[in-house]
Amino acid sequence: MTEHKLHEKYDRLIAGAKQIHPPSVAVAHPCDQNSLEAALDAAEVGLIEPILVGPRDRIEQAAASCGRAISALTIVETEHSHASAERAVGLVREGRAEALMKGSLHTDELMSAVVRSDGGLRTGRRLSHCFVMDVPGHDDPLIITDAAVNIFPTLADKVDILQNAIDLAHVLGFDPVRVAILSAVETVNPKMPSTIEASALCKMAERGQITGAILDGPLALDNAISPQAASIKHLTSPVAGHANVILVPDLEAGNMLAKSLSFLAGADAAGIVLGARVPIILTSRADSVSARLASCAVAALLAASRRGEPAKAVT
Repeated sequence: MTEHKLHEKYDRLIAGAKQIHPPSVAVAHPCDQNSLEAALDAAEVGLIEPILVGPRDRIEQAAASCGRAISALTIVETEHSHASAERAVGLVREGRAEALMKGSLHTDELMSAVVRSDGGLRTGRRLSHCFVMDVPGHDDPLIITDAAVNIFPTLADKVDILQNAIDLAHVLGFDPVRVAILSAVETVNPKMPSTIEASALCKMAERGQITGAILDGPLALDNAISPQAASIKHLTSPVAGHANVILVPDLEAGNMLAKSLSFLAGADAAGIVLGARVPIILTSRADSVSARLASCAVAALLAASRRGEPAKAVT
């Protein structure tokens, strides 16, 4: 068995992102030690150039509590978290920021500013979340989608969710992009809607409605990522046993899968929201330093891709 260095995939990801020009990132309401340090750590290693958006006194108190200097950073002052979200989005619309980063406000508060019809950051694509997972003992990074934004996505929603993830996989250098559409079984069962949607998505990819990847589904998790399990089930597709992108049936399944990998298998999970005008970095208080840096690295690579700056493959 191949020995795997802990977080080696994230090490490559972060190293690749450090080779490009760091994007300016509007950090919405970094008013506690955890969220402020996430931005400062990423800035110190050259992944982002943060613009701190929030009440100046609270940001300075958070910096003092963790012994960090912020005098060289730009602070855009606001009165409260709602205003911080609105102003951070405004910095993107003004061209002053290439990405957003969640601070110590609620995710819903930030996302409500993003999706506003007047003054938000919506595009023609549905917003969705991707975890880029570094799983010890697994050869490749895994993208899991959607485990944080779309609760019960429709078939039409899943087209956008898939395309967002596929586009991200290309930026990260996945070659080829192999998508497993997850269910509990690998056969189409009329009593299980996720299996029917999986087969429909595969047909849509055949007809060019989803591009840039090889799709297979429905697949159960074991035969999506384990060559041995796929062989036992006599599955002979290019995806079975070798998936690097996993589309889950709904948010509950995705959240349970990602947290199971994190807390039972020692995996790290870098989180990013796609489908808006810029990438949106979502970090959690439970995230490791490595996962926070990796989230910023993913956003940096996406920002570089949008401005046409070539980046070395990092997977």
